[in-house]
Amino acid sequence: MASGSAFHSTLLDVLVLLSLVCWAKPLCLPDERSALLHFKQSFVINDSASSSSDAYPRTQSWNLEEQTGGDCCSWDGVTCDNATGHVVGLDLSSSYLHGSIDSSSTLFRLAHLRRLSLADNVFLNSGIPSGFRNLSRLTYLDLHHSSFSGQVPWEFLELSKLEFLDLSRNSLKLRKPGLRHLLHRLTDMKKLYLDDVEISSSVPNILANLSSFIALSLSNSELRGEFPTGIFYLPSLKFLNLESNPELSGSLPDEIQDNHPLLSLSLASTSFSGKLPESIGNFHSMEYLDISNCYFSGKLPHSLGNLAQLTLLDLFSNNFSGPVPSSIGHLNQLKVLEFSENKFSGQIPSSLANLTQLDYLSLATNSFDQGTLAWLGTQTILTYLDLSSTNLTGQIPPSLQNLTQITYLYLSSNELNGQIPPWIGSLTKLTEIKFLENSLSGPVPESIFKLQNLELLFLQRNQLNGTLKLQSFLELKNLTQLQLSANYLSLLNNVGINGVLPKFRLLGLASCNLSEFPSFLRGQDELEFLELAENKIHGQIPNWFWSVGKQTLRYLNLGFNSLTGFGNLPAILPWSSLDHLILDSNMFQGALPPPPPSIITYKVSGNMLSGETKPIFCNLSSLHVLDLSNNYLTGMLPPCLASLADSLEVLYLENNHFIGAIPSTYPKNCRLRTMDLSTNQLQGKIPRSLAHCTRLEELSLGNNLISDGFPYWLGNLPKLKLLILRSNRLHGAIGKPQTKSDFSKLQVIDLSNNHLRGKLPSAYFNVWNAMKVSDTSNLSPYMFANTSSLNKEYAWFGYFNYTVTLANKGRDLRYERVPDSISVVDFSSNQFEGEIPEAIGDLKLIRVLNFSNNNLGGRIPLSLEGMSNLESLDISRNNLSGKIPPQLSKLTFLEIFNVSYNKLEGPVPQGPQFNTFNNNSYEGNSGLCGYPLSEKCGNPQVPPSALSTPDEDEDEGIWRVLKFGWKVVLTGYGAGLILGMSLGWNLDAWKYACFRKAFGKWAVSNSWSGSNWYGSSLASVWTKPSRN
Repeated sequence: MASGSAFHSTLLDVLVLLSLVCWAKPLCLPDERSALLHFKQSFVINDSASSSSDAYPRTQSWNLEEQTGGDCCSWDGVTCDNATGHVVGLDLSSSYLHGSIDSSSTLFRLAHLRRLSLADNVFLNSGIPSGFRNLSRLTYLDLHHSSFSGQVPWEFLELSKLEFLDLSRNSLKLRKPGLRHLLHRLTDMKKLYLDDVEISSSVPNILANLSSFIALSLSNSELRGEFPTGIFYLPSLKFLNLESNPELSGSLPDEIQDNHPLLSLSLASTSFSGKLPESIGNFHSMEYLDISNCYFSGKLPHSLGNLAQLTLLDLFSNNFSGPVPSSIGHLNQLKVLEFSENKFSGQIPSSLANLTQLDYLSLATNSFDQGTLAWLGTQTILTYLDLSSTNLTGQIPPSLQNLTQITYLYLSSNELNGQIPPWIGSLTKLTEIKFLENSLSGPVPESIFKLQNLELLFLQRNQLNGTLKLQSFLELKNLTQLQLSANYLSLLNNVGINGVLPKFRLLGLASCNLSEFPSFLRGQDELEFLELAENKIHGQIPNWFWSVGKQTLRYLNLGFNSLTGFGNLPAILPWSSLDHLILDSNMFQGALPPPPPSIITYKVSGNMLSGETKPIFCNLSSLHVLDLSNNYLTGMLPPCLASLADSLEVLYLENNHFIGAIPSTYPKNCRLRTMDLSTNQLQGKIPRSLAHCTRLEELSLGNNLISDGFPYWLGNLPKLKLLILRSNRLHGAIGKPQTKSDFSKLQVIDLSNNHLRGKLPSAYFNVWNAMKVSDTSNLSPYMFANTSSLNKEYAWFGYFNYTVTLANKGRDLRYERVPDSISVVDFSSNQFEGEIPEAIGDLKLIRVLNFSNNNLGGRIPLSLEGMSNLESLDISRNNLSGKIPPQLSKLTFLEIFNVSYNKLEGPVPQGPQFNTFNNNSYEGNSGLCGYPLSEKCGNPQVPPSALSTPDEDEDEGIWRVLKFGWKVVLTGYGAGLILGMSLGWNLDAWKYACFRKAFGKWAVSNSWSGSNWYGSSLASVWTKPSRN
């Protein structure tokens, strides 16, 4: 019995031993262990080689001593086959590996590998080795963000079992072989990530046949052509990313299968277009939809509300229109909603109150109907809110107090009124506030100074008032961007420096009633933007000011003060990074301050600067805007000014004492948009090389001594809108156009006070199409040059308004901003003869027509009755005969009419407009009769509309044009006398009435909105923070 028990015990031990042997994990094979150790030794560990927060040196624990018999299957990142011991998996992602790899690497001895990740390391100066062909069993390969470069090798296509491949975020090219070859050979592929790989081809149609595809990411790969719509029908597709391929076009399919499994779709920054189909609601599982910066249009389908799993919906910068459907309120999982920069209209839907999980919300820059913020306040975890330019009205509602997590709050460019509420100080996580360009009034609440996390505060262009201490802002230690310009604030500059002051990057203190440079600026060595315009700062710029932002300052605006000098002016202004310098409308004397080579905008108009233009200006290769107008500058213009036109867009030198010839050699790549050299003493001819300036829209050379014929060759400039050549010595006949497109965009032409002769150019009247049909494509009411500039961090938006001076009835009317709708023809004070051609009546958009003081004869053309926009008609001092056509009484906008000193006869037309003209309009025509003349035509009745006095009627006509923002200059003998200054262009009825009562027909205004410095200066728009 005892021997049987012993037998059973022995048998049990044997069985246990056998089971242990069967279940024992095999050791890794020696040759594979050796290959791994040699692979490790070919790299160093460098903490900067991996960017992941989870990175750590996986290979550091690998045993370096082969003879110790260490089991590589237990090493970090190594996986072995349980049956054979072969290494089948190797994960060295984010392992701080730094070095190079080639086909001789021992990695390629691991022939049984099925999964390999080397992602997030640095394989410096390494192409993808052809040795990968040895790893033919691979099904998973991840090499993303590992500093590989060059062409993906052909041998890579031998990895025919690959199901997962990630080569993204390297400097790779996939051309030969290309994407088509890759997809043709790797037919088992399910997940393919090639972001940032240079593919430079279309997406092959073969992809639509790979029914097992789950994920495809080809962002920033230089894709082009039409994207195959069939890919959207792949039954297993869950992830599709095509963003940042601007030449890739396509559209969403009209019919999307029900319950399509797609989870994430990004088409951002592509050329996809069309409408969103109603069937988009069939993406029931979708969590991420980004189609920002595309060309989609039309109304949003109501079915968007069916995407109940969405956490991100980004439609930024498309052409969507119509109302935002209320069904958006059903997306209660949304964390990011971005609808800005579209054309949405209607009310902002109140259903947005249901989106309580929102972290980010932007509806900015749309065309919503006027509305309030009543729907806002339930989104209590919101950190980013941008409702700029959404037509909001009313006061900032108290419900915003509920947004206790809000960090970025942007409500700019709306019609919000009332005060900034004191409870703003309770939103203690705020880092950025933008309330600019509203109608907010009252004081800045003291509670705002409790926001110790505040980094940016933009309150400019409101109606805020009261007195503030600069000291209060300086106690916000994180504040780096402060804009208070264009309000009615007064800043107290008595700063007591306690501790470390904040380092400002942007500081806007224009129109803040400052009388001196703020002393705290002395220590501001990181300042990039400084705006002190429209203050009361007087005297010289202090010497210490040259050190403010010496290495960083990009923008400086000291315009509209009473500054007289520059102190110890350096040979070159010391700001080495300065792009924009604006010193307009001060009292600076002496020579032009020499700009640094970096300068883009240089504006010093309206001062008392004198002397010649220094050669240093010839070296400004980045110059876009040069405005030296209205000074006392002398000498000849440097010839190099013409060569600067390869960068220069705005050249304003008007009203100085320049002499000599106009610089003559404009380059073929001329970028000039506007050039005004008027009111100088320039001589010679108009340079033929200006024909190279095909972007030119305004050319003003009036009031000089130019002796030339009519510059017909300027007709080839396809964008020329304003041509001012008045008061020169032009001579000869105008002639005929060279082509049917000559001067096709011309809207204003002033050739007055020259020596031109011959007949009026009826052939040109036939081709001046811009005076016949209005251009509805221009969205701006005024003519301007866009001088904006960009860099990686922020954009400077600059708009330089065109100006022009036109004669009317002995006065010069000065447009400080030229309406884009205006059309003017002024050929007065020349030697033209013959009849006024009927073709002039085809120019139906003309507002001002002046043929006075010529030798014109014949009758007044009946075609003038069709010029329904005509406001001023002057054909006086000619030899016109016959009757005044009674049909002219149909010109209901006509406010100035002068036919004096001709040979006209018969009755004066009667009508609502004609009954307002006085005797001066008709004098010197002995054959005319009827009201308002003393000679009667048998109808002595005085029209009712003539009861007002002549002076008032004439004055009202002038004031009508003044309300467009004109200056009035009385032309007299010699140089004339300027009696008017810049008018406020937002005169309301009350101000207008008081204005006239106080000053009569001559007016002076120094209101903020009438000052030109803000309209022509640059404003900064800083990029919004990343969502990540």
